[in-house]
Amino acid sequence: MKKIIFSFTFIIALSFNSISQEISPYIKVGEVNESIQKVSNDVINALKSNSFTILGSYNPSDNSNLKVIAFTRNDIKNTAIKVRDRGALAAIFKIGLVNSNGKTTISYTNPDYILRAYLQDDYKKYSATLQKFGIDLKTTLSTLGNDFTQFGGTVDAEDLKKYHYKITMPYFTDPEELNEFASFEEGVSVIENNLNAKKGNTKMVYKLIYTSEKVAVFGVGLLNKEDGEAYFLPIIGEAHAAALPYEIILQDKQATILHGKYRIALHWPDLTMGTFMKIMSTPGDIEDTLEALCQ
Repeated sequence: MKKIIFSFTFIIALSFNSISQEISPYIKVGEVNESIQKVSNDVINALKSNSFTILGSYNPSDNSNLKVIAFTRNDIKNTAIKVRDRGALAAIFKIGLVNSNGKTTISYTNPDYILRAYLQDDYKKYSATLQKFGIDLKTTLSTLGNDFTQFGGTVDAEDLKKYHYKITMPYFTDPEELNEFASFEEGVSVIENNLNAKKGNTKMVYKLIYTSEKVAVFGVGLLNKEDGEAYFLPIIGEAHAAALPYEIILQDKQATILHGKYRIALHWPDLTMGTFMKIMSTPGDIEDTLEALCQ
């Protein structure tokens, strides 16, 4: 009888350990009866008071009912740059604010989700630092709400490092090349000048530059009403506003972006193929717009 009980317990334990951990791209902090501007100020003050650095903010789609606040912290910034394959993209996190009927919903990009996807095999190497960042961020935002439920679809945690939407679809390791410059400094100058000129109806939401490592990340608002955020965001879901802005990453002389079919699917993993087909031109439109910023 003891052997039978032991065997049964072992099977249950083995089954439990093999259960996959499903995680989502966003965490909802809560919903408050405040204006989006008031909540934005409260979020920024909370982050600044807890050693987070505000990189920039904007209204996606030029919609005053949507706002994104991009931020980082020194520990996550210094860890992300150690990962050479576009790891710097993991240094930036976003708060999403969505106002509807006088109520503002606060959410943020889930660090565990983004870091697993962008740091890939290096995630486990730096897991202690990365997990502390997530805990501290939750503590900081707990002054603004107490929900902290995940939303936005789910992906198995272990699958995130090799995530792709469907078979034949691109991976993190399949970026789109925008341009190769004569030098890192030239690349920064060209991209900054074009963004400052709002070329292609774009907006520089933030820039994060690692001078000694020759890496720069630019957060770019896509404000063209014909093919930018105002076109695709209402179709795929404004609740995921914290997915934005889109990023250009410059590493030494090479400017790239994550492929739209990867980047969009990662942040909207519950999209049906039918909905995805409604924005089938969007990945190409984004690439064209961001490529023009590198010319």
